[in-house]
Amino acid sequence: RMTNALLHPFAPVAKPMSDYINIVRGSGSLVYDDTGKDYVDGLGSLWYCQVGHGRTEIIDAVADQMRRIEAYNIFDPFTNEPADRVAEMIVERSPFPDGRVFLGCSGSEAVDTAIKIARQAMQRRGQTERQVVVRRTNGYHGTNFGGTSAQGIAPNREGWGDLVPHFVEVPHDDLEAAAQVFADQGDRIAAIITEPVQGAGGVFPPVDGYLEGLRRLCDQHGALLIFDEVICGFGRTGEWFGAQTFGVTPDLITFAKAVTSGYQPLSGVVLSRDLSAEFEEPGFLLRTGYTYSGHPAACAAGVANIELMEAEDLVVRGRHVGGQIRDGLEALVGDGLIESWRGIGAVYAAELGRDSIPVRNEILANGVIVRPIGTCLAICPPLVISDDEVGRIIDTMAAALK
Repeated sequence: RMTNALLHPFAPVAKPMSDYINIVRGSGSLVYDDTGKDYVDGLGSLWYCQVGHGRTEIIDAVADQMRRIEAYNIFDPFTNEPADRVAEMIVERSPFPDGRVFLGCSGSEAVDTAIKIARQAMQRRGQTERQVVVRRTNGYHGTNFGGTSAQGIAPNREGWGDLVPHFVEVPHDDLEAAAQVFADQGDRIAAIITEPVQGAGGVFPPVDGYLEGLRRLCDQHGALLIFDEVICGFGRTGEWFGAQTFGVTPDLITFAKAVTSGYQPLSGVVLSRDLSAEFEEPGFLLRTGYTYSGHPAACAAGVANIELMEAEDLVVRGRHVGGQIRDGLEALVGDGLIESWRGIGAVYAAELGRDSIPVRNEILANGVIVRPIGTCLAICPPLVISDDEVGRIIDTMAAALK
């Protein structure tokens, strides 16, 4: 029995509960509804389930931790081993092996924290006028107030009243426009925030030289570069982080989603060694954080997930999965069923050139989950997906498009 008590995110509030698909079970790259129907999870739930569903390694690690202690805060003076361990594992795989990690629960929390840290750094440098954060059109940075203000997707910013001040938008692939903003107000800019690959805005990889250009602008003008890797992190782009895929090192990296493959809510911000050093001055107190920062059960899920990804070489496996998806999308272009495709690693968009929701509905009815974004369909499956299951995604798309 489904009541009407639940408010669904990014959903029509008036939609009756009976119209929702009730997902009750998952295994590998498949999920099942309450009628027993199976679906290929072509979006890894919501861009995050790298290791697939039902992995007992992670489930057992979480249960074992909860039997010891389910949760305890890490505000001064407390800590716990899973939090310390997951932080260590994350920095080891990041571009900042000697950096530091701040932990939270959601990508939105990570983004807000990264923006706060960037502004705090400027305040501590005595550059109090540096508060401007540059955002890109199509950028998605969660839905807390900071991330809503950093949104490059206008409809997500609208209707909430006044947002956080000092955000400036640049067209998403126009380096000249970014350079102009820096020329005009470089001494007021605290940071640029960008996804290495824009995800929820439509799966847009950066144009050649773009991220390098942003790095250069930040260096020239004394600003910080924030990479929002909530989707890109943990193997999605073919390396552990998008920063490594594109060979550009930011100052801060946000992560969430695939750090636990979604088995528990965990997120965070990785700070470079140089930035960490600015805050390590004796007596400085970092006055931000969350009740569930360093939550032991969530961190245990992160440790187990990263161990599993390592054991199964899923970062490399993701490149293979990407090759299979690309081949399939090429075939759809060849058959004239889609206009084009874009993507990298194991995250793609099929460009239809028309409203993608009716096509998604047809595909969903036939047992495949993809995400409609404007005129495209996004594909971001678990990295454990089989070649046959990728084939099923492509074939189902083809049938619907015909």
